[in-house]
Amino acid sequence: MYQPGLPYHVFQRGNNRSACFFDTDDRQYYLSLLAQTSHLYGVDLHAYVLMTNHVHLLLTPHCTDSISRMTRVAGSRYAQRLNKKYGRTGTLWEGRHKSCPVDTETYLLKCYIYIELNPVRARMVSSPHEYPWSSYAANALGAHSSLLSPHTVYRCLGQSAEERCRAYRGFVHQTFDDRDVQAIRTATHYCYPLGSERFCERLQAELGVSVGQQGRGRPRKRAGTVSKK
Repeated sequence: MYQPGLPYHVFQRGNNRSACFFDTDDRQYYLSLLAQTSHLYGVDLHAYVLMTNHVHLLLTPHCTDSISRMTRVAGSRYAQRLNKKYGRTGTLWEGRHKSCPVDTETYLLKCYIYIELNPVRARMVSSPHEYPWSSYAANALGAHSSLLSPHTVYRCLGQSAEERCRAYRGFVHQTFDDRDVQAIRTATHYCYPLGSERFCERLQAELGVSVGQQGRGRPRKRAGTVSKK
């Protein structure tokens, strides 16, 4: 279950780390599915990147089941098309997606940047603007995107689109601390909150249960533990 109005970093990988995108048509179709399902199930998409064998999404759900329904339908439809197109069988995705709630005060823009710099860290490109399958062109350069819904924190970067893009590029070009990268990776892997101690305490108070490390996939039914799926 997801907390409506709270952003989440979502990660999904191909089964056995195998490729899930093979050509431009695959990627365009997947993005079209994100557009359809985010609108259908009430999810705001703030940032994304499609890597060769995995995807990163920064999402804010309108309802408790919005993200689960969106990712399930988009992932299933995409897998069906890919299997038919390439004559393949078997599972495309490595189980259910992983996710973590993101503290808007300390980590939201860092998650934007972490997602869009993935191709640079993977040494696929030297600059994020060279990679066409991410939200960088929209968030940093002002390219039109009907897929994205800028988060309030992003909107506060400036009064105009030009000001917001300029301010955002300034954040991107700053040194991205390796500790931040590791914090995002760890929180997402274990599905626990990404943020300050105050954020975790507030989340715990709102949900009425303790928050902490979560296992991957379908949650176990244990008392006093937050399930994210």
